[in-house]
Amino acid sequence: MKYLELTIGAILVYNFVLSRFLGICPFLGVSKRIGTAMGMSGAVIFVMTLASAATAAVYRNFLRFSVNGRTVDLGFLQVLLFILIIASLVQLIEIMLQKLSPKLYQALGIYLPLITTNCAVLGAATINAKENHTVLEATIFGCCSGIGFALALLLFASLRERLELANPPKAFQGTPIALVTAGILAMAFAGFAGLC
Repeated sequence: MKYLELTIGAILVYNFVLSRFLGICPFLGVSKRIGTAMGMSGAVIFVMTLASAATAAVYRNFLRFSVNGRTVDLGFLQVLLFILIIASLVQLIEIMLQKLSPKLYQALGIYLPLITTNCAVLGAATINAKENHTVLEATIFGCCSGIGFALALLLFASLRERLELANPPKAFQGTPIALVTAGILAMAFAGFAGLC
């Protein structure tokens, strides 16, 4: 039951982009085309899953441990270590995409290295530490949070592609209509609030 709650909560109820408002930069920047949004979604799911697992393992085993019956708490290093782990994973993805899919690598541009500073990825790691999730729970939470990010990103990208065919008033063209659409999408996700 706890895993189901983690899954539904991470994807729909506490969606990082539309409920917690974390990760807005890549959400707005990469959502103009579905192809680019799919590539970014895959990268974020991969990084969030691995980062959640790795940071949970580091947090549980290296930042809080016992020596001769005394608890040693190195929690003040949490953010620094989490960012190092996330940056390493993003570098790995960047190298893989550059070799395996140069077009996707070019399309993602600056937004791929920005995953390192994506507050949604760091947010998932810190929430796992705060909630004291086990490594398995952290991995599930990270994966589902990435899926929730991908869902929001793909929905928004498909809406933005449709908006290009529309003819909104001049004052709403471009970024304003995108922000209004993101707000309406966030209100729609607020309807899931009672599920968990």
